[in-house]
Amino acid sequence: MNNKQAPLPQSPLRIAAAQAQPVCGDVTANIAKTVELTCVAADRGAKLVVFPEKFLSGYEPGLIAGDPAKYAFEDHDARLAPIREVCRQREIAVIVGAATRGVGGLGGLHISSLVFNRSGELIEPYHKQHLYSSETKIYQPGTQGCMLEIEGWRLALGVCYDSGFPEHARSAAVNGAHAYLVSALFSLKTGYHQSRIWFPARAFDNTLYVLLSNHVGTTGGWETCGASAIWGPYGDVIEEASREREEVITALLDPAVLADVRERETVLTDFKAYGDETAGGYVVRRLD
Repeated sequence: MNNKQAPLPQSPLRIAAAQAQPVCGDVTANIAKTVELTCVAADRGAKLVVFPEKFLSGYEPGLIAGDPAKYAFEDHDARLAPIREVCRQREIAVIVGAATRGVGGLGGLHISSLVFNRSGELIEPYHKQHLYSSETKIYQPGTQGCMLEIEGWRLALGVCYDSGFPEHARSAAVNGAHAYLVSALFSLKTGYHQSRIWFPARAFDNTLYVLLSNHVGTTGGWETCGASAIWGPYGDVIEEASREREEVITALLDPAVLADVRERETVLTDFKAYGDETAGGYVVRRLD
């Protein structure tokens, strides 16, 4: 196994998770809320903020499938200009969930994380790789991982169900990730239970920082459970949001903590592959 561990970062990095209830189908309002909460994250010193899955339209599968030109996004979508502008003004990177479609509507629909760097440039999005059966009727799965680099930190992305597969975070870790950032919709009925098993395990099993950004309220017919959180590389909760309120939480990723945990817990060094854990590959994209 070729373990592609990146050098450890040299300085701390503050990141944020935002949670809110999107307005069903109101892209303009949801973009405005993204800008508002990005400013809150920047005021608290964050260099990057993550929003929930399909936040820009609401989860709303029927709405999106019925009018993808209105509710899904293309690479150069003019509606995204306010997010570009706040990234430039506040020098903060933004990851926000949206349905996307290929240029001119070609290439099908994806559940994606749109990625804006600190200059406001929209770089190649990450497409959710693991789809629920209901999602496969509308969306196509992504085929490649996404690794971002900012101030020496390597941050891998996931969307919701991706995080339920240990191999997804493991692939990120063996490809050099220091953190695993997930946009999601976890429901009130089962989601809190799932997330509190999956995310500490993803963190501890791979000695990664892990972030979850979840919805609050109702979207797409789902009652969601909030509780966005950030876990340390030992699987401990650093910060956790409420289950009901709109909120922005932040945490400082500390290279000294990461180094200490990885010295004591040598899972990445000792790991032996049983299959192709690097399937899908990673291209590192800079956010600086």
